[in-house]
Amino acid sequence: MIKVCLADNYPVVHFGIKSYFKDHSDISIVANVGNFLMVRDILLTKEIDVLVIDLELEGLASIFEIKSILKNFPKTKIIFYSGLSEQIYAPNAIKAGVSGYVHKTEKLETLGQSIIKVNQGKIIMNETVMKNIALIAKQSKSERLYRKLSNREVEVLRYLSDGKKNHEIAEILTLNEKTISTYKLRLLTKLNVTNLVDLVNKAKTLEIV
Repeated sequence: MIKVCLADNYPVVHFGIKSYFKDHSDISIVANVGNFLMVRDILLTKEIDVLVIDLELEGLASIFEIKSILKNFPKTKIIFYSGLSEQIYAPNAIKAGVSGYVHKTEKLETLGQSIIKVNQGKIIMNETVMKNIALIAKQSKSERLYRKLSNREVEVLRYLSDGKKNHEIAEILTLNEKTISTYKLRLLTKLNVTNLVDLVNKAKTLEIV
């Protein structure tokens, strides 16, 4: 039986997923948590095969925290289960060591299949994302610059789009405020805009936020 921990902000998601997998022959939901701080506690006290976690989970400020979980609990596979754009977030998630990305518009049957495959050591992504990653890999570094944002840049962009100031983002990500300013300048360059309003609008158009 595959032991799964579900980490999501919303009780209705927990209820729906737990109900769906209640009598499943291969999958058992053994833990439910509502914020990132509880994830480590669960992993320390229970044997978890697959962690299904929302990228927007309360308390999860950065994908680098996911890298830390993977380093400290190498036997646990991670699936991002999120409503954020798969094309934007999945490549960086896979690069960080996450085993799969399932969009919340998918059927729960797809989530179940993904849990089983990930537990077997497979990487789960949709075909479009896999093609995009292959295309990016073939591009030169200068071409890639305008087509792919780093994990940090995506995170900074999300917080800027939420209306947060540089010093607030610096505090959340435990970075220097000057470093956030540098990321902001890189984002303006990469997305070919000159001000914050256009940057946020461009990000929304590209479904980055």
